[in-house]
Amino acid sequence: MQPKTVIFVGPQGSGKGTQIEKLYQVISEKDPSRRIVDIQTGRRFRALASKHETFAERKISETLDSGELQPDFLTHVLWGQAMIDQLDPKCHLLIDGFPRTTHQARVLDNALSFFERPEVEVINLDTPEEIVRERMVGRARDDDTAESIETRLRWYREDTLPVLDFYREREGSTVHDLVGTDTIEGVHQQVLKALGLA
Repeated sequence: MQPKTVIFVGPQGSGKGTQIEKLYQVISEKDPSRRIVDIQTGRRFRALASKHETFAERKISETLDSGELQPDFLTHVLWGQAMIDQLDPKCHLLIDGFPRTTHQARVLDNALSFFERPEVEVINLDTPEEIVRERMVGRARDDDTAESIETRLRWYREDTLPVLDFYREREGSTVHDLVGTDTIEGVHQQVLKALGLA
């Protein structure tokens, strides 16, 4: 099995974190000798925000509550440090939470080139906004207020959807458009089929 670089794209509430966990399990069973690096920036931001010890941690908490995007430099620092600490050309890489803009996609491209990972597979969990709203309200997270949900959906439409076009045009990338409204297991099977793991 060749090392995979898989980027999950979809609005918050589309189930990216759940699908990464399920994919992680399958890859670890199929390729037990190879490490898997799993980078989820949302989880990392929430961990920082929960500390409230430094100015940065308090500011991150405020931004999460409002639903606004975190500044690029913070996003780059978080995933960049994770890559420096863990990544090499031979392990599998699963990504959720970035890139959220085409600028971030270009920076990530630079990093993937450095780590000798030219082939990228993008899982697009295509999920209608009304479904995403219901899911985010139902998961009862502190930062999922009505206002913050609408803010996140707006920046997803305006800033993140163009990222898919970036990867459709990028040499060495494949974008897999999946039906995000399927059941968790149904989406999981779509992911496995798209990545040639079914």
